[in-house]
Amino acid sequence: MSTEPALTDLSAAVLARGGELRAGGTDTTARQRSGISPGPFTDLGGADQLRGCTPLPGGGLRIGALTTLAALAADPQVRDGWPALAVSAGTAATPQVRAAGTLGGNLLQRNRCWYYRNPHVSCLQKGGNECPARQGDHHFGVVSGDGLCIAPHPSTLAMALLTYGAEVEIHGEPPRGIADLYGDGDRLFQADHLLPPERILTAVQLPAPWPGERAACHRAISRAHAEWPLVEATARLALDGATITHAAVAAGGVARVPLRLTEVEAALIGREANAEVLAAAAATVLARCRPLPQTGYKAELFRGTVLEALEQAAGSAAAGSAAAG
Repeated sequence: MSTEPALTDLSAAVLARGGELRAGGTDTTARQRSGISPGPFTDLGGADQLRGCTPLPGGGLRIGALTTLAALAADPQVRDGWPALAVSAGTAATPQVRAAGTLGGNLLQRNRCWYYRNPHVSCLQKGGNECPARQGDHHFGVVSGDGLCIAPHPSTLAMALLTYGAEVEIHGEPPRGIADLYGDGDRLFQADHLLPPERILTAVQLPAPWPGERAACHRAISRAHAEWPLVEATARLALDGATITHAAVAAGGVARVPLRLTEVEAALIGREANAEVLAAAAATVLARCRPLPQTGYKAELFRGTVLEALEQAAGSAAAGSAAAG
């Protein structure tokens, strides 16, 4: 049987029954158990055509949406050519979650706001009229942006994919940029992405890497392991001698969407990769910050996390590889 009818049938099932699609189930199971996602669920687990990595013409890579985080982290193609993605996948969550969680599921997961996750609390994410976190405990909330919801976007892989200029494939639609899954965040007050529930994300397309690029990912967390990041950053750099010729930097945990930090990139390209330049580039993110009453600490943490990722990527010890903080 061809791929097209199988995926079409899965989409039709969601349209007919309601509910949502389920991939690895690491988030949908938790939401179902807490009572905020009653289902029904239409499983994608049997769609084996959505698994694995395939080289693309021109040096790119196509990754099926059901490829697990553990498989991504271990794949030699990904580790050699797209190290920031491999490191991001390998440091997310726990080994158990990485073994079950999928690329597509990570991109389309729901936020971890405890007001949203409480079945007894009404909020914008569940069709309510207000965001209770604004007047309640929001010290894990955003520090950038003006959206109605103040829950940071949870996808580490989306942040890493932003630095690669990746595209996502949606069944029955043309490919679109990874950022187009989320928009600017202003519309994300009843979901954490813009994909309708019946649409199936089938794969991610990565362009060819830069020759000799250096990459690093750094997460600022409140404990050593298995914790959601307060702030995280990914940096990719290419150098000609000491001069930065290419730069791609993104951050997560600070806004309703993963952020591509074009101002940081502009402050780097064409300049020497020294401590002064890296520090000045990282400091440009402060202009994005509009802290809430309890998230002022995140502004300096945002700057410091970006700087750490840049220093790791530029440092001699990180050359040709990815470093995780």
